[in-house]
Amino acid sequence: MKIAVIGGTGRVGSRIVEELSRRAHDVTVIVRHPENVPARSGVTAVQADVFDVDGLAEAVAGHDVAVSAVHFTASDPARLIAAVKQARIGRYVVVGGAGSLEIAPGVALMSTPEFPAAYKAEAEKGGIFLGLLRRETELDWTFLSPSALFVEGERTGKFRLGGDRLLTDAGGKSWISFEDYAVALADEIERPAHSRQRFTVGY
Repeated sequence: MKIAVIGGTGRVGSRIVEELSRRAHDVTVIVRHPENVPARSGVTAVQADVFDVDGLAEAVAGHDVAVSAVHFTASDPARLIAAVKQARIGRYVVVGGAGSLEIAPGVALMSTPEFPAAYKAEAEKGGIFLGLLRRETELDWTFLSPSALFVEGERTGKFRLGGDRLLTDAGGKSWISFEDYAVALADEIERPAHSRQRFTVGY
């Protein structure tokens, strides 16, 4: 498939690009600084600004799927959605956050006293993004939330999927590596199972 990755040079985005390239997809990395995109077979770098709806739409147009891997606080979800709709993309997959996941019915992780203050703004913006998508009537979207700890690690291909509830392992730890998150996201692109839904991945 032809897949556009908006923000494909970050810690998560770069792993997604690597995973999609590994699977022989035709990947376009859309970033402000194309010179920062490592050379890789099947990967093209294109310059665009996430706040420029027309420019971003032009860069995304012609792809089968658009992936958004930009920080919520460094972008505007309404503009990202508008650009993807303008480009008439069939599928929009968003790298979500864990803050809006529930730890109990109606209780979001980011609302707990233990949630780090440093991540609160990003988590709240992610919740707004998810809310906008849930009210969207045109886009075929998917919002993939990681577990609470989202870290560098290994590509094992072994993980669990969930819905709106935070996943934890037998010891109560909630975590996923960037590498396995990328596997789960690529799997969803290739075999769509969460159309117009949020889902999560964890060990």
